[in-house]
Amino acid sequence: MQNIIIEKPYKFRPPCRGTIWSSLIQQCNLFTRFLRRKEGVVDHEVRHLDRLLKSLQAGHGILITPNHSRNADPLVMGWITKAAKCHVYAMASWHLFNQDWFTSWAIHKMGGFSVYREGIDRQAINMAVDILNTAERPLVIFPEGAVTRTNDQLHALLDGVAFIARSAAKRRRRRSADLKVVVHPVALKYFFEGDLNVVADEVLTRIEKRLSWRPQRELPLMSRVGKVGMALLSLKELEYFESTQEGSLEQRLDRLIQRLLVPLEEEWFGKSQQGSVIPRIKALRMKILPEMVRGEVDEEERQRRWKQLADLYVVQQISCYPPDYLSKFASRDRIFETLERFEEDLTDQVQVHGSLKVVIDIGEAIEVSPDRDRSLKSDPLMNQLATQLQGMLDELAKESPLWE
Repeated sequence: MQNIIIEKPYKFRPPCRGTIWSSLIQQCNLFTRFLRRKEGVVDHEVRHLDRLLKSLQAGHGILITPNHSRNADPLVMGWITKAAKCHVYAMASWHLFNQDWFTSWAIHKMGGFSVYREGIDRQAINMAVDILNTAERPLVIFPEGAVTRTNDQLHALLDGVAFIARSAAKRRRRRSADLKVVVHPVALKYFFEGDLNVVADEVLTRIEKRLSWRPQRELPLMSRVGKVGMALLSLKELEYFESTQEGSLEQRLDRLIQRLLVPLEEEWFGKSQQGSVIPRIKALRMKILPEMVRGEVDEEERQRRWKQLADLYVVQQISCYPPDYLSKFASRDRIFETLERFEEDLTDQVQVHGSLKVVIDIGEAIEVSPDRDRSLKSDPLMNQLATQLQGMLDELAKESPLWE
């Protein structure tokens, strides 16, 4: 399990209000160098910048909401700020401030502030609302709430984004009916421009050897990927069911997710929950972690809860494997993503393969209504955001060449 949960009391980290460091980072292209070296992103293209510039010129409170498929995404936003000649604030998970001193320092200087995902962080929410209310700078929030590793498919969005935007819109309306808050969806699409045959063979050979197989080079690439994927799934089924399962890929993935989630929900909530996986995971973490952080459990109970948190991490990783992702559209980029996920889930490390180009597509502004129709089951703003952002990703996916 990667170090995404911090077992110590949370302390809100506000952003750096100055612009000296963020200006220096922009002008010296420090984020570009970091992206090339640490994430393998070597090229970029910003599309429809005029849409953001129009909102900036109008003085709107601006919320930027990108999809979140890679660890590189927050730094990639630097190309928008450089092109628009502006600075931004950004909401960042607290665990990122606890990785190392340089990461914490850089996030802070670039306008990042912490949010505690395992609880209700009123300081972070108030900070976000104030930023939009004053329109001091655009605010960046990743509404999926976690890295998905699934570039073409948007996962469930967290409703807190709409609450923040609407709260700010209400405050601005009290001052003047002309003051608005707008949301700009931003679609981030990564294209792998290297030699997929070479990278695929390297990754698959490493995994096959770890499985004690000989390299399966006689198989077509798609068959080889499918065989490795089924092997990794079968290993997890053996771990949690003590036998491999039958049924379609979709049924097997869902069965494994429910096998891990439902017992935890029954323990902590008294019954199983419904809805998307990531919000269910977040709700469980909010139950499991607080007493651990406060030191109110003994060592035996602490270890039991860490096992539960590790199981939730497995669920989160499994949920990032849409069962029809390759069968529906076997593009070079989807194959590359799948190989990366296999390697990351097996080793807990992200291998950098390089040769990535990111397209940053800025969507049309969505004006935020201060009011919400409570008779509707789902939030209209979140529905509009999800529809627009997924539509943008669908169009970008068409630019990925199919694997021949």
